[in-house]
Amino acid sequence: MLSTNSLNHSLAILCLLLFTTNLTAQDQTNLNIHSQPINDGFNFHDSDWPWWRGPHRNGSATSTQPPPTQWGINQNIRWKSPIPGRGYSSMSIFRNQIFLVTSDESIGAQSLLCFSRDTGKLLWNTTVHPSGGMRKNEKSTAASSTPACDGERVFVCFPNSDSLITTAIDLQGKVLWQTKICNYVEHQGYGASPALYQSLVIVAADNKGGGAIAGLDRKTGSIVWNHPRPKLPNYPSPILLNISGKDQVLLTGCDKITSLNPLNGQLLWESPGATTECVTSTLTNGTLIYTSGGYPRNHMSAILANGSGKVVWENENRVYVPSLLIQNNILYGVLDAGIAAAWDASTGKELWKHRLGGTFSASPILAGNQIYAFNESGESFIYTASPDRFELQEKNKLGDELLATPVICNGCIYYRCSHEVDGKRQEFLYCIGPSH
Repeated sequence: MLSTNSLNHSLAILCLLLFTTNLTAQDQTNLNIHSQPINDGFNFHDSDWPWWRGPHRNGSATSTQPPPTQWGINQNIRWKSPIPGRGYSSMSIFRNQIFLVTSDESIGAQSLLCFSRDTGKLLWNTTVHPSGGMRKNEKSTAASSTPACDGERVFVCFPNSDSLITTAIDLQGKVLWQTKICNYVEHQGYGASPALYQSLVIVAADNKGGGAIAGLDRKTGSIVWNHPRPKLPNYPSPILLNISGKDQVLLTGCDKITSLNPLNGQLLWESPGATTECVTSTLTNGTLIYTSGGYPRNHMSAILANGSGKVVWENENRVYVPSLLIQNNILYGVLDAGIAAAWDASTGKELWKHRLGGTFSASPILAGNQIYAFNESGESFIYTASPDRFELQEKNKLGDELLATPVICNGCIYYRCSHEVDGKRQEFLYCIGPSH
């Protein structure tokens, strides 16, 4: 079996072709398997977006009603609401409630906010921690983790007072329980979002002090299982995927890929195939999973998710912060430096690249056959999910800064950005959609 590690850079393309050709017949068959749904015990409506990356955990909107493709400060804005404080979290949406986190950096407070989906009115503001919020640099805040909702409770994770703490809050804003996951040494910041699986909320807390990934009882907050992690900084959210008929919770980074049984934390398999520091949320085509990272090297890879550790392909693209998308076995991504690209998910072959402009932190969203990508200066690019070429449909501008990933569901775009108002930074939550 040829290995990409044994060939020099000038033979990289040839290596990919040879590697794929030499996969076993079963491997080749598996490359065409599609990802199956997770048996997570939830049944949300298509109009809900209950957790990070949406109901399917892959950044794909499921609503049959198409979202707008054109908007601006005076165009297709259904409502606009100010957000107190500072945060880069995305949103969790359940029925008529929108949940996001924020921080008052003057005192270190960290809070969960609830807005009306219909009107944008702030329904309640619950202070989870009155002080102690941890923030490292300009691209992190003390409130960067996206909440998750199970239909009865909202779960939030905050780095606070040298600890990583998970909190459950009911839909009226009452704190139900708080659990410390582990000590937390902040390096760049914390942005991992909780995942929900049957009776558990699963939380990752990789850090230089020695972190953990843990499964907590959703009703009580008691730790059901705890899997220790290396003493390395790392940022991805735990992602639930069904691969070859088995539900798995996957975490990339710390120089490896780790697969655990989501119910009991048992190690299913672990292999090389990732760099040290990752941010993005992994995807699968049913057999391969995809990793991307940015330190100490730019890195994308596809590995067989059967515990063999077989790296099928890899490249040196820097898709460090914005997560990838997958459709019809094509990977779509936006490099941090503002370049849109597409790759064959089975072979890693680059299909096209196109410069968008700007720097990107928010993850793109797939809505139907269109990709919505957002740069840090509030520019939005809507282009076709096509393996053949880049086709820009629309370009819009809203806000002075955008690092939080928007949400698209039920024909609307929920969009968190900041404007400069009277010389001061002010965050807003927008509902972008045609007027009623």
